Amino acid sequence: MTDALSALSLGDSEASNRIAVSPMCQYSCDPDGLPTEWHRVHLGSRAVGGAGIVMTEATAVSPAGRITPHDLGIWSDEHAAALEPITEFVREQGGVPGIQLAHAGHKASKKRPWDGNVPIGPDETDPDGASGWEVLSPSPEAYPPFDGDRPAMRKADAEDIQGVIDAYRAAAERSLEAGFEIAEVHAAHGYLLHEFLSPVTNDRDDEYGGSFENRTRLVREVVAAVREVWPDGKPVFVRISGTDWLDDRDSWDIEQSVRLADDLAELGVDLVDVSSGGLHPDQAPPAGPNFQVPLAERVREGADVAVGAVGGVTEPEQADALVRNGRADLVLVGREFLRDPYFGLRAAGDLERDPEAVAEEWPVQYRRAVQR
Repeated sequence: MTDALSALSLGDSEASNRIAVSPMCQYSCDPDGLPTEWHRVHLGSRAVGGAGIVMTEATAVSPAGRITPHDLGIWSDEHAAALEPITEFVREQGGVPGIQLAHAGHKASKKRPWDGNVPIGPDETDPDGASGWEVLSPSPEAYPPFDGDRPAMRKADAEDIQGVIDAYRAAAERSLEAGFEIAEVHAAHGYLLHEFLSPVTNDRDDEYGGSFENRTRLVREVVAAVREVWPDGKPVFVRISGTDWLDDRDSWDIEQSVRLADDLAELGVDLVDVSSGGLHPDQAPPAGPNFQVPLAERVREGADVAVGAVGGVTEPEQADALVRNGRADLVLVGREFLRDPYFGLRAAGDLERDPEAVAEEWPVQYRRAVQR
């Protein structure tokens, strides 16, 4: 029976288990977007801690695609070179290194959460002296501010859209050079690609707005561009918001997510990572463990593609049940990996009956702590 500790094969890549580190922003770069020692330790320790897949935070494909001036980036060869030692270390520890490629759209140019999480105008700076910039939106007039004033923004024209597609393609090429095995396209949480998907934030009347076919066009073109340069044997993931949680209006919902997942599978996507929300301050999600899992389950049942579940997973038995009961192929764990960098190894200990086999999972430097 397939369980959370079983290997996951996607193309030529194989993760040793089905527990992954979910992408989690660290906001810990200088404005150059280069990784720091924080990133090396943060990602490396989760690999040491037994995660089968270690995903970076949302990594901007261009400077304008950052959420804050302190986000990780992959828009130059210098970024690729700086990330390469991290991917090497993750691989040495038995993990599969993955990168989430992202563009923040009209949620860009903001202060870090601990500095207020409000927009920074092009003529303003954050507490560290980093400057803001004009942000890109499918429909600026449809932007719903979360906090603070509406940022300086403009509507994406044809040249901007092509630039976004080209930026994702170039970022994928650099990610490959940096040694990543998985490329994930971020199309969730109210960032640019999700902004195009949802009629809440997309009221365009051109080929990128209106119908389902048009609103999903940019996501499909970005995925096609990434798949064009990403080797056939290496997996491509896409993270989506399964729903906007806005049932009182025309919005992005699970039925459209299932339909999109099928389209993505035809483009060569190996796994759809199903999260939710993040688009609008009126969202009304449920609370509690596994609250997003039914969305992942619906996508898995309705589309011919592997599915990842995320949200409120805190216990090894919980992750195991999701895989064992066929609700997801991969479990992405976020905050619990922040609380416990060794969640993967703890899962092995809690779920595996053979103590000697569990001890072998630990780094040899730490093995004395679990040997009997």
